[in-house]
Amino acid sequence: MTDDVHLVTDDAHQQMSMMVTSHWISQVVRSVVDLSLAEHLAGQVLTADEVAAREGSAPRTTFRLMRACVALGLLTPDEDGRFHGTALLDTLRRDAPGSLRGLALATTLPAQWLAWNQFAASVRTGRTQVGAALGTDFFDHLEHHPAQARDFADGMTSTTSLWAGDAASVIDTAGVQVAVDVGGANGSLLHLLHEADLDLRGVVFDRPGVVEEAVAETERRGLADRTDVVAGDFFESVPSGDLYLLKFIHHDWDDERAIKILENCRAAMAPGGRLAVVEILVGELDDPGPGALMDMNMLAIVPGQERSLEEYDALLHAAGLRRTTVTPTSSPQSVIEAVA
Repeated sequence: MTDDVHLVTDDAHQQMSMMVTSHWISQVVRSVVDLSLAEHLAGQVLTADEVAAREGSAPRTTFRLMRACVALGLLTPDEDGRFHGTALLDTLRRDAPGSLRGLALATTLPAQWLAWNQFAASVRTGRTQVGAALGTDFFDHLEHHPAQARDFADGMTSTTSLWAGDAASVIDTAGVQVAVDVGGANGSLLHLLHEADLDLRGVVFDRPGVVEEAVAETERRGLADRTDVVAGDFFESVPSGDLYLLKFIHHDWDDERAIKILENCRAAMAPGGRLAVVEILVGELDDPGPGALMDMNMLAIVPGQERSLEEYDALLHAAGLRRTTVTPTSSPQSVIEAVA
């Protein structure tokens, strides 16, 4: 008798299999962070039982998690059943330069995960379903869930560490009196500019529920004497300055609100000032780049979108601003500068 069921093992099916199961990996990584495996295995080797004893977790399932981490290249075992961390695991350490721990937590936040469950409806209806998933919009949800808000802010710091160093290197602060990091979370982009320009003064401006973290980070870096931390709503007004930093701000909002943010920056801007918008630009249809996938995250979570350079030009024009330069970086981000 001939078996009519054939095992399909071609590359396309293997690739699709990896795509549809990739959420397993992100949740494994979140659990790795939750159990502090990177910290426990920094410079030492431990058994799963030893990790479980430190964390108060179930030994058997801790072992199963760590075995999965071997498959992902996060851990390597020895012949005695102990586990060694790898360089990949080290990227999740709290104290590692450029740590991606915050990104791992922010990307897998319940607020994001639940909204993504409604993604097909977002595509069908043309708008995010985050309200149906959370009962409110994403940022209001964070206001009422401080732990998630801290994780999200840490995620923004992670992306800054990963990408914005390149952006900071192309933003000239010569002659700038006050740089305002609008929606700056922990102020990580401003801090990079501070390190490059010892005379620069700055303001970190963000929601009341976020600024405590910015105060702590500014003090930790020894920059409190050059940095003010101000709470407020950028849809109402922003502090005065002559350089406005807007990193990953406009992609969160629809055109109307994106223009309002720009208008408020223009109104508060000192004579001769400018803006530096740091975003991922969507390329041409035959090569849209990473912005196309990030755009899907925007559709799932917030009312915004990733945009092309032409679309940013239209926003700037509507707010009474004019683009002067656009500078690609080695990261997915570009820096768009504009003046009144």
